[in-house]
Amino acid sequence: MLEAPTDRRSDPRALRYIVDHLPPGTTIKRQLLIVNRTGESRRVDVYPAAATLEGSAFRFGEGRAANELTSWVTLDQGTVELEPWGEARVRATITVPPAASRGERYGVLWASTTSTPRASSEIAQVHRVGVRMYLDVGPGGEPASDFSIGAINPARSPAGEPSVTVQVRNTGGRALDLTGTVTLTDGPAGSRAGPFPVGQGVTLAPGASGQVVARFPVELPNGPWKAEVSLESGMVKRSINAQIRFPDAGQIGRKGSVVSRLASVWAVGAAVAGLLLVIGLAVLARRSRRSGRPPAGRPRERVSAGG
Repeated sequence: MLEAPTDRRSDPRALRYIVDHLPPGTTIKRQLLIVNRTGESRRVDVYPAAATLEGSAFRFGEGRAANELTSWVTLDQGTVELEPWGEARVRATITVPPAASRGERYGVLWASTTSTPRASSEIAQVHRVGVRMYLDVGPGGEPASDFSIGAINPARSPAGEPSVTVQVRNTGGRALDLTGTVTLTDGPAGSRAGPFPVGQGVTLAPGASGQVVARFPVELPNGPWKAEVSLESGMVKRSINAQIRFPDAGQIGRKGSVVSRLASVWAVGAAVAGLLLVIGLAVLARRSRRSGRPPAGRPRERVSAGG
């Protein structure tokens, strides 16, 4: 994808997918880049299709399955002819009807091509890549995105591979695509391991819960360890530190004990701003008492002796 809203250019999700919040009656345009990475000419079909969020995953509909969102999408080209190593640009227009109801819709814009069957086979292979669409509709501002990190459970597979499973809940009003890492510190003899990526493909609808999993080398000792879990979705970031110990092969360990939780930069900034505001008001009140004048915007109060 080539374009993203100007207010989302620092959001990595908006650079990969179509992520937006629109009032009813709004129209947006997004330009897509389609590249032929083969030495053969390709005919590429471009079309929208339905998607849903099920089982902590973004699920694509079969073929050209349609839904409400796909009916709002038009393309300036439904088919492009690409020379070897060539590229083309396709513009998608999304028009939200004035009577559209509030809520988030999901879909995908596919670029699909069919390979020529070999002489010895009648089977043709279909290759397609897509850009997800997360479109929230409603008046006013966009619903906030947020999530919380819950229990951290260490385990070892029967083959001895250690892992941690992290419970996550979407506490905001937009779908989340979770990525992140787990770093192990303060291990035996002060050892450290990682960071290790969490498994990809976890998408949570608003209000939904799910889990992400990080896996580690088999030779990793049981511990104890301090597990530093850092997860994010777009601009929202959350971290948690917990003490864990891996069990023996084929077992599930005890839930990690939480040491600390860290909010995103935005949440911390809001808390600091609130604290500064309280301090500022306290200083203003103190100065007003010393000068005998009430704080601005408040009536003068009579204070009795000894009060």
